[in-house]
Amino acid sequence: MLKNDNDLFFTCSLIEFIGRRQKLKRSDVVQYLGEEKIKRIYNYADVFHCELIEKVADDFIIRCEIPNGEFDNVEECRYAIPDYWVIGAVYERLIEDISEYSGKDIIACLLEVYFSWIDKTISNYNSDFFYQSREYIAMCYKEGKILE
Repeated sequence: MLKNDNDLFFTCSLIEFIGRRQKLKRSDVVQYLGEEKIKRIYNYADVFHCELIEKVADDFIIRCEIPNGEFDNVEECRYAIPDYWVIGAVYERLIEDISEYSGKDIIACLLEVYFSWIDKTISNYNSDFFYQSREYIAMCYKEGKILE
């Protein structure tokens, strides 16, 4: 397994934060940001993380004209709401594992993961999927379904 990638962790956490703020599916946030802005966030995460995540999010929301939506998985959550850093870590680990397994670069894997079926599954805070082990989540992703 790869060592945790702090820049990827920040990037995924920012995507999660923007999704919550704008009430958008995380795949929609990725679509609005686009590959070039995501690369910029990833490449300069060590600088961006020195500011409040709220300010960084607002800057990208304005710059990328990210609208408000109606997807509110936080409001729909019946249990303890996972922190955006927790969910960012889930995506970060999965993207690292997929990159290691496939040999693809991190940004390509990020796009692939967020545009896949697993985005909806991770965003369901009424399930315990996002609390499962790193290995289990990666195996589910590779198999294309939730494993029993």
